[in-house]
Amino acid sequence: MAELAGGGPEFRTYCHLFAVHRPWQRGCVDDLLRNTADNKVAGILITDTRMQRIHHPYDGGADVFPTTSDERDQMRDRHADWLSSHPSGL
Repeated sequence: MAELAGGGPEFRTYCHLFAVHRPWQRGCVDDLLRNTADNKVAGILITDTRMQRIHHPYDGGADVFPTTSDERDQMRDRHADWLSSHPSGL
């Protein structure tokens, strides 16, 4: 095992993964998003079945990974009030 920065060869870290497929309906992830916003859960990724678009919510906001720059720009324009007031929009 390769040595990781800040840890020796005995350093181990684990990540548990859970996936669920559910048909989309309004409100089906509301509890998950609320628990994420309240910092009760972390490491959440919400995606379409082909994993082309990814939404990564966290307790301070969310990252969104659309498929194209056009889709990104449309989303940015549609939800401009969600963007940070920082000049970069981040």
